[in-house]
Amino acid sequence: MNNPSSPFSEPSTVAPELARVVAHWQGLRRGQNSIPFWDDLDLGALSFAAERLLVLDVFEKPERYRFAVVGREISDRYGAEIPGRFADEIAPRDPLEYLRAQCSATIECGQPTYYRHIAAAKAGQHALPGYTRLLLPMWGEGHIAVLLGALAWG
Repeated sequence: MNNPSSPFSEPSTVAPELARVVAHWQGLRRGQNSIPFWDDLDLGALSFAAERLLVLDVFEKPERYRFAVVGREISDRYGAEIPGRFADEIAPRDPLEYLRAQCSATIECGQPTYYRHIAAAKAGQHALPGYTRLLLPMWGEGHIAVLLGALAWG
């Protein structure tokens, strides 16, 4: 699962809450498939992380990502409601910086990807805690159709 040549490669250890999401995702795989099917996703089984989950619908040609589910903590930190919007329609700010690039890398490598943002205060401003973000690809309709995401603060 770890591809060190990917620009968003997953480290050997992740925050415990992210590790639980990965374990759930791995448990959804059927047979020898490397990634699960999106229609096996049960968000109720991820209730422990519901406030920090993302579900993005993937569209091909052109490649776009629509926010289907956005946890409350993510919306609150972003400062706006974003479900139903496309990733290219929102400003790339905390906690969604580099999201489109990470989505694209996840599609291209067909494996989980990881992004870490280290908090830095700007002049006269208070820094929000840093965060890590994991994206997990899910198969459907002949391509990666959904990205399951989870964030951890700190």
